[in-house]
Amino acid sequence: MSRESLSRSSRSISGEDIEHSIDNVEQEQKYHNTESQQAALKAPSFSAGSINNYLKSRFTELLPTKEYMQANRDLLNPFPAIKEISGKQWLFILSGLAAWTWDSFDFFTVNLNVDKLASDLQTDVKLITWGITLVLMLRTIGAFIFGYFGDKYGSKWPFVINLILMCILQVGTGFIKTFKQFLGVRALFGIIMGGIYGNATATALDDCPIKAKGFISGVLQQGYALGYLLAVIFSRAIADTTSKSWRAQFWFAAGVSVLIITARAVLPQTDAYQKKKLEKAIEESSGVKTQSFEKKAANVLKYYWLMLVYMVLLMAGFNFMSHGSQDLYPTYLKTQLRFSDDRSTVTNCVANLGAILGGIVMGHFSNFLGRRFSIIICCILGGALIYPWAFVKNGGINAAVFFLQFGVQGAFGVIPIHLSELSTPAYEYRSFIVGIAYQLGNLASSASSTIESTIGERFPLPEIGKDVVNYGKVMAIFMGCVFGYVLLITFLGPEIRIVRSQEEEEEKAVIDDNEREKVYAAGEFERVEKDI
Repeated sequence: MSRESLSRSSRSISGEDIEHSIDNVEQEQKYHNTESQQAALKAPSFSAGSINNYLKSRFTELLPTKEYMQANRDLLNPFPAIKEISGKQWLFILSGLAAWTWDSFDFFTVNLNVDKLASDLQTDVKLITWGITLVLMLRTIGAFIFGYFGDKYGSKWPFVINLILMCILQVGTGFIKTFKQFLGVRALFGIIMGGIYGNATATALDDCPIKAKGFISGVLQQGYALGYLLAVIFSRAIADTTSKSWRAQFWFAAGVSVLIITARAVLPQTDAYQKKKLEKAIEESSGVKTQSFEKKAANVLKYYWLMLVYMVLLMAGFNFMSHGSQDLYPTYLKTQLRFSDDRSTVTNCVANLGAILGGIVMGHFSNFLGRRFSIIICCILGGALIYPWAFVKNGGINAAVFFLQFGVQGAFGVIPIHLSELSTPAYEYRSFIVGIAYQLGNLASSASSTIESTIGERFPLPEIGKDVVNYGKVMAIFMGCVFGYVLLITFLGPEIRIVRSQEEEEEKAVIDDNEREKVYAAGEFERVEKDI
């Protein structure tokens, strides 16, 4: 490769960019190369001794050690870490958050308008829930496609194309006339929406300072709850008050998608990806033979398959927990409890405020308490609140929904950073692995709303009205099982826990001297007088 082509391959990385952000990227590489993470790339052992030692460690390693808490005590206060985030990094974080929020907004627009859709398309509620199931089932395809291209070519343009296709389908949804058309559009939506999460997570977290990742992880995941909250508000403002009802809400969603597309399109690739691209170009210019992206991915999966299976099982439980507590809850409020549109809107808003707060708080404190222990705390909290959440009919229901969703989404707030850490032995393929794990979990839980509505038919409430079923009872049983499952699989699962020494935190990351000389020799950067 010529010097000119090398220069073109990473032209957008200026000396100023390196001075500003290479510290985070280099620390990230150090973070990915610890002994515990490198060990994860070894073939898993299934000997009796290995299994016995691992199971014992699930008890001994659940609570953070004194050393871990001492080393990470500064993380209790998130503000110093937040101050380390540059303006450019905030733009990456906000673009990832906005896309994930609007993905959620689109998904819950259907959930909140099930009755209207059933009436307009001349079908019943149970069949409309298949549209919800179809989206969840097909998201894995999108995660595979867009995750692959995001890791290979950088998250920017696959992300932008993903959002453009979502915008087109949002416009088209407003023009459907039949139930078959509805299923067709939702099937395409499932594929398109499946690509959002992995690239949104990579965009937001790739350049984020390590100390701030727990907090930003919680904020990012709450794009899901924020999207639900916005869907509730705009369903009341648009779907309930305009002649085009839910159709107008989808058209509104398309307009906002254009803004998100524009914002991501004007931002560059992340510094982490650009540095990876530059390193590859340097290797090629030096005559170093490297494996192809596909061969390296196959090699990683050869040793990493067990961790990926665990991540899928974990995300299946999390998605059952989320969809089981949210998808049919608006229908439960309106049909079984006979809440008015205004009262239902208030209750759903309170639930999502609890979800947002829980995700941010627990995502941050998981830096100090540990990922597994934080998730288990949230499961216990959520399980304790199932009864008032499902059976209280007076004003106390708002407190119940607030704290139950605090537990559900508090646990979910740990997930972006937890999955990112579990995938660190294969961090070059993070978008792909995180996206696939999340969406395969979605696939496993895709029938949650259909399961609840089908079981609900066995518990009719004719005294309340025709076709009214006891959703409260069904959801309570369902959520009890799900909280138990998530608690158990989290307890049995692994956790990548990094203890940062004071010296490591204070050390300034520098580019390897040999690599830097190659870069300068290629005419890539001007000399920077200070150490970077």
